[in-house]
Amino acid sequence: MTDFDKVSSYYDVFNEWGRLDAPEGKLEFDLCLPIINKYLPPNAEILDLGGGPGRYTITLAQLGYTLHLADLSQTLLDQAKNRIFELGINNVKSISQINATDLSLYKDSSFDAVLLFGPLYHLTNESERLSCVKEVNRVLKTNGVVFASFIPYLTGAKGVAVRMFHFPDQAGVETLSRVFNNGIFNNNANHGFQEGYYPTSKEIALLFNKNGFSKVLLRSIRGWGSGQEEQIYKLKSENPLAYETVIELINKTADDPSIIEMCSHAIYIGKKNDTNFY
Repeated sequence: MTDFDKVSSYYDVFNEWGRLDAPEGKLEFDLCLPIINKYLPPNAEILDLGGGPGRYTITLAQLGYTLHLADLSQTLLDQAKNRIFELGINNVKSISQINATDLSLYKDSSFDAVLLFGPLYHLTNESERLSCVKEVNRVLKTNGVVFASFIPYLTGAKGVAVRMFHFPDQAGVETLSRVFNNGIFNNNANHGFQEGYYPTSKEIALLFNKNGFSKVLLRSIRGWGSGQEEQIYKLKSENPLAYETVIELINKTADDPSIIEMCSHAIYIGKKNDTNFY
């Protein structure tokens, strides 16, 4: 089973807000936001599940949506509360510390959309993933939309190989073999990224399909732009037309399976079916 204490402790000291200010995170955010806006129902009430310090919650609230923020880390939620208060945002209706596998805090059919940006990075046990997706299905209204990000299998496995080379206390050869065999990463140390789950895109699509969702979109986020973020933003200031062309080409090729499997993060968008799965 996933060691949620290790996951929470990791985020208690990790600068999750700042991650989306760095070029890699900024490009991810800049590419994700138009996708979310495209598929969100009008006037949606949204659960930002695993939303941490509230970057998406705050932005979507400022765009006029009604938000509920939930996360495993109380430290990140406290950061979100402070920023929301400072900005005077009044359409964030709740901020709650919960585990993504148990959404009993919320009634059936409460939300038009759920952002699941983060929890699937860490749920190492199949039963936990099933619980999470079934709970997301339960709290969504019929035809509600889930936006779920994940770390693709080959990206995760390669990342653990890099970790083994540079941080051998966190990952050895046995750890690497386990990741390549089943997509599960258990950090040998108590620092660094904890409890990783790295599925193929087919595995993610099947997980949601078997639990009451129809696929709307499955694509990489940064696509072939992963690793080139600084250069891309340099283009934005020096050659805006070239920047727009790069973004257009990243989006145009984002659903290519070979790109999905090797990109940093990918996103699955699904619509809840009529049939209840809870």
